[in-house]
Amino acid sequence: MIDSTVVDLSRLQFAATAMYHFIFVPLTLGLSWILVVAESMYVLTGKPIYRDMTQFWGKLFGINFALGVTTGITMEFQFGTNWAYYSHYVGDIFGAPLAIEGLLAFFLESTMFGLFFFGWKRLSKCGHLAVTALMALGTNLSAVLILIANAWMQDPVGSAFNPVTMRMELTDFAALVFNPIAQSKFVHTVAAGYVTGALFVLGISAWYLLEGRHVEFARRSFRVAAAFGLVGTLLVIVLGDESGYAVAQSQNSKLAAMEAAWETEPAPASLNLVAWPNEEKQANDWAISVPFAGGIISTRSISQAIPGIREIREKNKERVASGIQAVIALEEMRANPDDPAARERFGRHEADLGYGLLVRRYVDDVRQATPDIIEKSATDSVPKVAPLFWSFRVMVGLGGLMFLLFAAAIRVSGRNACRRHPRLMKIFLWSLPAPWIASMCGWFLAEYGRQPWTVYGMLPTHLSASSLSSASLWGSIAGFAGFYTLLLIVEMYLMFKYARLGPAAPQPNDV
Repeated sequence: MIDSTVVDLSRLQFAATAMYHFIFVPLTLGLSWILVVAESMYVLTGKPIYRDMTQFWGKLFGINFALGVTTGITMEFQFGTNWAYYSHYVGDIFGAPLAIEGLLAFFLESTMFGLFFFGWKRLSKCGHLAVTALMALGTNLSAVLILIANAWMQDPVGSAFNPVTMRMELTDFAALVFNPIAQSKFVHTVAAGYVTGALFVLGISAWYLLEGRHVEFARRSFRVAAAFGLVGTLLVIVLGDESGYAVAQSQNSKLAAMEAAWETEPAPASLNLVAWPNEEKQANDWAISVPFAGGIISTRSISQAIPGIREIREKNKERVASGIQAVIALEEMRANPDDPAARERFGRHEADLGYGLLVRRYVDDVRQATPDIIEKSATDSVPKVAPLFWSFRVMVGLGGLMFLLFAAAIRVSGRNACRRHPRLMKIFLWSLPAPWIASMCGWFLAEYGRQPWTVYGMLPTHLSASSLSSASLWGSIAGFAGFYTLLLIVEMYLMFKYARLGPAAPQPNDV
């Protein structure tokens, strides 16, 4: 048994580095396609202002891209250093999309990145536009391959456990790639990136308009960002609904926690708009609900019930007890591979193997699991409710706010009335952090909601970590915190510096 402190510190380190890395990812995703739009307009119209837009926003894209690559590399190494058993257990599956991402998407993205900056005088207009489009494509390919790997952790399709090697093995690559969770997660995530890039451009353009600088440049950038962002928010909303449906099909414990659904209601279930979850009482102290909405949205039917937390825990108690038999049979098979009784018993209980491993958080020998330990393990199988409930609502609330912001931006940009609404311009500027906060809430919802599993239903988190010391983890966390803080200071300094400078070419300040 690995010390729980080591597991918690390993989770803290990976969460901190992942969240920090994701500061840069959505902006890279969003700005890449805004560059394609701006340069396409330059190629079609021949107007230098669109070239200036491409080069200026490309400069900020380049700064962000460099920091994203730097912070992303360390995450790859953490799988081997902090999560050694996880890497051993799922390496055949998890490693495949990551290897493809490194060999194909990252190299495509990086090569085109270099040509984008150094090819302006060496390539034709159409040739350079093709480079920009391929750079954006590489960025999105990187995202889809990483999200395929993450989606498998959420729903381990196309794979099977091998009792001889004690590892998960890939059985269907197509199922891995076309995992429904991967598809909805990819479009939802990249659309959130598009919104981030659009609000970034919108906010800085609004700042220029407030100050009366680079007015024509800002107007055109503002108009492009408003249209791009409105489409992006619509995609986020639609695919967010699709992601919720996928979660309802594969992770009912996450859905119940994020909706604070303690009891199973008759179909279709109500939707808790706002509530105050009480973990100790396993009930909500109060709630404002919309009848029938939860069941219709989550299941797309009026007859399918959504299991509540109490029911899920009761069913999982049975799965834990069944999983204990699978663990015992597996141990007997490893001691005597020719034991037919052990093989037969393992086959009957194999689907619950992961649930049997949950008890190893409390006892090393599963035979010593008492009813109280089984109860605790079943309780562990559902994540804490309040963090998921509120992170989901913050994410959705910010998504609705950004939709309204882009709709307002479309309205004022269509009338060329941006400078006549200084208060609205200030709102756009001060709303810049909104997409990052929403994205962080979304990732927290996805990853914390998967607990207590690294591979949902298969491998518990407490069995996945490396055998490290708390002291070494504290040291590496401190090192990462210091180094990443320095990188963040550099990023913010460069972003502010070049945003203040504005486009290189002087722009007319037309009213």
